[in-house]
Amino acid sequence: MRRRADFDRVFRRGRHNSARLLAVRSVANETGVTRLAVSASKRLGNAVVRNRVRRRLKEAFRSLTLNDGFDVVIVPRPGAAKADFWTLKGELSLLLKRARILKEEE
Repeated sequence: MRRRADFDRVFRRGRHNSARLLAVRSVANETGVTRLAVSASKRLGNAVVRNRVRRRLKEAFRSLTLNDGFDVVIVPRPGAAKADFWTLKGELSLLLKRARILKEEE
């Protein structure tokens, strides 16, 4: 997601789930493709830290099996800067499961 209108739609109409390190907002879209955006503010740290957290979250998102047709915005909280990949992936999968975006294991 890159357009301002997409972000506005997610923040206006989307479901909100949060935990200690992350907040996730999600809304169904009409494209049938699940799209991701990471919104890392300067409270998280300098550019190096923000980009590291962003890369880790994108890789964690990519490695999960998801339902199609959602727009997802992940907002990392300041504690995410000190968390390792596996901690971020675990919390992300928990939040996506709550939002019913993560496919259930069969």
